[in-house]
Amino acid sequence: MRFGLFIPQGWRLDLVDIPTEQHWQVMRDLAAHADRSSLTGSAGGGAWDSLWVYDHFHTVPMPTDEATHEAWSLMSAYAASTSRIKLGQMCTAMGYRNPVYLAKVAATADIISGGRVQMGIGGGWYQHEWEAYGYGFPSAGVRLGMLDEGVQIMRDAWRDGRVSLNGKHYQVDGAIVAPKPLQEGGPPLWIAGGGEKVTLKIAAKYAQYTNFTSEPDGFAHKSQVLADHCRSVGTDYDAIVRSANFNAVIGSSEDDVNERVARLRARQVAKADERAVDSMLATVTAPESASGTTEQAVQKLERLRDLGCEYAIMYFPEAAYDRTGIELFEREVIPALA
Repeated sequence: MRFGLFIPQGWRLDLVDIPTEQHWQVMRDLAAHADRSSLTGSAGGGAWDSLWVYDHFHTVPMPTDEATHEAWSLMSAYAASTSRIKLGQMCTAMGYRNPVYLAKVAATADIISGGRVQMGIGGGWYQHEWEAYGYGFPSAGVRLGMLDEGVQIMRDAWRDGRVSLNGKHYQVDGAIVAPKPLQEGGPPLWIAGGGEKVTLKIAAKYAQYTNFTSEPDGFAHKSQVLADHCRSVGTDYDAIVRSANFNAVIGSSEDDVNERVARLRARQVAKADERAVDSMLATVTAPESASGTTEQAVQKLERLRDLGCEYAIMYFPEAAYDRTGIELFEREVIPALA
């Protein structure tokens, strides 16, 4: 099992009470920590394979005036400030940027990074955000149609350096993407989402990686649907790496975990509706999370690994304030599963 690490960027109220002028230092230092781990492994523990950001503009569990730093700006910043670790977004919303422009942005970031960018891509879902930024909010069918055409455009642009497509949603006529990314064929495509009729079929056609639910029964079911689509479109199911995202608050005991969550809650309810915060924090401690003692985290992740989850992307909501949970995970969980 390989591991990625989400870097807090404010979207989940995870930079609250940190002055804006210190945000980049906090994010950069966590990225540097993960990058050092990717080189040598942390002291006594395993290594992070990748770091990740979210592609969102407004906070959850509700829109607030708290910071949410932009994903692809961060990609270029991490490309320049790290040296080894892979760099991803989970996931870029196809409708937020013209796909050939996005292909150009990703190619430039890939060159800055020396060939380390990953392309996490999906149809997008946060309706308030779409409408606030003037994108409207097309139906799910339209958003997924945009995803399918956009992935084709990016793939062809990275492969050939020029791309044309007269699609239902996008029209591109001889667009030049030069220089091409350093990675042959372009950044690996992580198709995110578990929609069974459309999203997983798009993944079967184009993805090197998928990303869907960490709930065990759901993960097993989505995996079977993906396998069926691979057979129908003639691609190799076993060549697609299946991943999932995991919320994690790690402590030395269950009481320690509960105290950490209580500290998170106290910060967040000062900025957002109490019921909304409690709903979001419920996902942090849910059975499908990786929260708990290190032994409990290993057990939860082992179950997903045994179902075919080869890649776990970890979100530690306290990361900007307290790195000890991450360090426990590095010392005791990653080595048990890597």
